[in-house]
Amino acid sequence: MTVPPEPPAEEPEPDTDTTPVTEPTTEPAAEAAADPEPEPDVEGPRRRARREREERRAAQARAMAIEEARREAKRRTLGRPQEQPKSAPRGVIRGLKVLMWTAVLAVIAVGVGLLLYFTPIMSARETVVTGLTALTEDEVRQVAAVTPGTPLLQIDTDAVAERVASIRRVASARVQREYPSTLRITVEERVPLVVKDYPDGPHLFDRDGVDFVTAPPPPGLPYIDTANPGPRDPATLAGLEVLTSLPPEVSGQVSRVEAPSVAAITLILFDGRKVVWGTTDRTQEKALKLAALLTQPGQTYDVSSPDLPTVK
Repeated sequence: MTVPPEPPAEEPEPDTDTTPVTEPTTEPAAEAAADPEPEPDVEGPRRRARREREERRAAQARAMAIEEARREAKRRTLGRPQEQPKSAPRGVIRGLKVLMWTAVLAVIAVGVGLLLYFTPIMSARETVVTGLTALTEDEVRQVAAVTPGTPLLQIDTDAVAERVASIRRVASARVQREYPSTLRITVEERVPLVVKDYPDGPHLFDRDGVDFVTAPPPPGLPYIDTANPGPRDPATLAGLEVLTSLPPEVSGQVSRVEAPSVAAITLILFDGRKVVWGTTDRTQEKALKLAALLTQPGQTYDVSSPDLPTVK
C-alpha cells in the first residue's frame, strides 16, 4: 500500500515592519564547509603578507572613493562648485625658477673662467708702466718678468708687485689686470729727503731712512749728520720726523739736520742760524712756534720747550 507524500509545510511570511538584513556572502565559506576534504594551504608567509597589504590598500582606496563620492554628492545637493586641485604657490614656483637660473649662471661662469684661464683669449699683450721719474719702463718690465701672451688670470699680480718693489728706487708698486689684454704697473718712486757723504759718493735717503741710490743730490737737499743713518736707526728716524713736520717755507731753509741722539736734534739753516729742537715730543707745536720765531732777529732759536721758546 502506497502512502502519499506529506505536503510541504508552509513557510511563515516575513514581517513587513522589519527591515531586511542582507547577510554577507558566505559562498566560499559554505563551499569550504561542504567540502569534506579542504585543500592544504600552500600560500607562504611572504605571499600572504603581500596579499594582505594589497587587500588593505584596495580597501582603503575604495573607502576614499566612497568618501569622495559622498562629498561630491553633498556639494551637488548644496549647489557648491566642484573643488579644483590646488596649484603650487607662486612663491614656490618663483623660488624654483631662481634656483634653476642660478645653477645655469654658475655653470656658465665656471665655463667662462676656465676658458679665460687656459686660453690666450685675454692675455697680456701690453704692459703699461706709470709713475716713473728716474726709472725707465724697460727697467721695470725686465724686473716684472711677465711673458707676453700669458693669460691675465694666470698672472700672480702680488708676485709681480713684489718683484718691482725690490728695485731700490721703488717705494711701492701696484699691479692691475685691465681686460681684455693689458697689465698695468703703477710705481711710486722714492723721493730723496736728506743726503749723507760716503767715500763712494753721496747717498740719498728718503723719508723712511732708506738709502736707495748713490748719486749727486738735488740742489738744496739738506745733509743729515747721524752715526749710522738707516731705516732702523732711532736718531735718523727722529731727525727725519722733525724735518717732515716743518712748513715748506721753513724746511726750505734747513741745510743740515744734526741728530746725535733722539733727544738732541739740532737744525742748521743756510744762513748759519741754529735751531735747538731737543726731542720729538710736541713736534707739531714746535714747528708752529719756530715759524713765528724765525721772523725775529737772532742766531739761536730754542724751541726745545715750546711753552718758553727763546731767541738769542
